[in-house]
Amino acid sequence: MFENLSNRLGEVFDRLRKRGALSEADVDAALREVRVALLEADVALPVVKDFVAGVKEKAVGEQVVKSVTPGQMVVKIVHDHLVETLGAESKGVNLNAPAPVPVLMLGLQGSGKTTSTAKIALRLKTRDKRKVLMASLDTRRPAAQEQLAILGIQADVPTLPIVPGEPPVAIARRAMQTARLEGYDVVMLDTAGRLHVDDELMGEVAAVRDAVKPVESLLVADAMTGQDAVNVAKSFNERVGLTGIMLTRIDGDARGGAALSMRAVTGCPIKLLGVGEKLDALEDFHPDRVAGRILGMGDVVSLVEKAAETIEQEEAEKLAARMQKGQFDLNDLAQQLKQLQKMGGLGGVMGMLPGIGKMQKQLAGAKLDDKLLGRQQAIISSMTKIERRKPELIKASRKQRIAAGSGTTVQEVNKLLKQHQEMGRMMKQMNKLGKKGLMRHGLGGLMPR
Repeated sequence: MFENLSNRLGEVFDRLRKRGALSEADVDAALREVRVALLEADVALPVVKDFVAGVKEKAVGEQVVKSVTPGQMVVKIVHDHLVETLGAESKGVNLNAPAPVPVLMLGLQGSGKTTSTAKIALRLKTRDKRKVLMASLDTRRPAAQEQLAILGIQADVPTLPIVPGEPPVAIARRAMQTARLEGYDVVMLDTAGRLHVDDELMGEVAAVRDAVKPVESLLVADAMTGQDAVNVAKSFNERVGLTGIMLTRIDGDARGGAALSMRAVTGCPIKLLGVGEKLDALEDFHPDRVAGRILGMGDVVSLVEKAAETIEQEEAEKLAARMQKGQFDLNDLAQQLKQLQKMGGLGGVMGMLPGIGKMQKQLAGAKLDDKLLGRQQAIISSMTKIERRKPELIKASRKQRIAAGSGTTVQEVNKLLKQHQEMGRMMKQMNKLGKKGLMRHGLGGLMPR
């Protein structure tokens, strides 16, 4: 998400940073380009106008003119304004109410509402240690209730038994009653969607809302629908009342304008992001971190958090001990590749690194895609146990066998072995330098002489 916007803004700000002093005309020219970039990213016109006006007011003041680095100061003002537009602070799902807490899931058909219901339920169960019950109120879409039941089995979260012919309001009341009797903390209510906003849909969800008095009414919106997602959010907010928004399919939209517009148009915080199809592919929405990603500043905090969630402490300690002894075989490399995939693959990790936007073309040329990780894992899997422990045994005939077994080429096998050698060399160098040496020489001390 935001890839196109990030690239365009990066070009604008690079030009600004190169200037020693900024005139009002320079700032105006830059803001005209910012305006075009925002419109191309599918941000709603009223939001763009307010954004540019707010930035201009601060950017042509004395604070910028007298600043040591005027270009950097403008970037900071745009960053702060982005954070403000996106919602200033992160707000999670509100469970601050007597149990069972009703959470109403709203949205159009096809926005990913049912899957999002299961994703949130899984997170509440695993991360927040809550006892969650899911109930499908979608009596219109064929097999919608069965779909939630299947997702419930996958997530190991109970779902309300299906009673054929029962209307949505009655299902919602039964879900709340079951939750009270069986000691559940949260009830996720997955309402029916339509292909477009209509009076019948609004009447139905309003009746459910009145029956259960939800603590959270979350709109699930597909980020790829752009401007239409903003109109949907506005309609639901006016007719039903929203407490938050969850954006899905953000990994498939390079523009990201819906996120900027929805918060500004509805005043409702974006709380969650669906970042993939798997049930654990869910992220909290942090406005400051997203603003940092848009402006190419990276999101190291999220990267560290993701690593902490996925890396197993015991495995990490074992690997660190082996590295200290200079022991790093292909089994260890396979473990690292698996870890990288758990963290969202190369794309997921790269997107969080500062300044990576400027390297997009080089990275595209190097063909660093997630299929590469899969191929490298296949190569290692095609080796014998001895070959993984002692890569020096792998000569011409073995390379041909490994390439054939993994569906790759001998060149790819050579590349992997070279990569392993380089990593081993760097680790030996790190051990020679020690902590003090590393601090003194920095990464330069690891480079070949």
